Amino acid sequence: MKGYCIAGIGTEVGKTVVSAIVTKALNATYYKPIQAGDLDYSDTDKVVEWCGGSIKSIPNAYALKTPMAPHEAANLEQVQIRLDNIPVPPDAPLVLEGAGGILVPLNENGETILDVYQKSQLPVIVVSRHYLGSINHTLLTLEVLKSRGCPIHGIIYVGSSPHSVAIIERFTGIRTLGEIPIVEEVTPEFVAAQADLIKPFL
Repeated sequence: MKGYCIAGIGTEVGKTVVSAIVTKALNATYYKPIQAGDLDYSDTDKVVEWCGGSIKSIPNAYALKTPMAPHEAANLEQVQIRLDNIPVPPDAPLVLEGAGGILVPLNENGETILDVYQKSQLPVIVVSRHYLGSINHTLLTLEVLKSRGCPIHGIIYVGSSPHSVAIIERFTGIRTLGEIPIVEEVTPEFVAAQADLIKPFL
């Protein structure tokens, strides 16, 4: 088991919570190559805290101060994000979390978050959240991953919508790994409980 990439159908869908759950389930190393904004309490900080401090993490390849799309934040800070400068740690298992959706630009040269996933050669877990339009966004994400030859391990949903799950499975044949409830506060206890539920599917 080498690990997984955690890819969202967009921003603010719950990738970091799911990353913490998968990391905890596998006792994996967590790695977010690009962080834009929230450096005082980054996604890496959250995952380590939510996992009870029991997991290893890798520093960001790029840590940008501005909470914007990576290429825009980099431009403001006069930084050039390059795929060549984003290492893939040899740690196994590794959980690699992207930023935003899969086609979020890294720079103006055509490189995207999807290129980071492909460089890692890890299978992808797609994170979907139920909202108006999420079926379309999920199907588009899966279609692009398939077209680029990325292995898809399955989908984790944030929230519950049996109709949405059923129609996505019918259209794609991609299996559901779990449905994570939405909570007001993410705690180590919540992450540990969800990790136990999802571990058999990883």
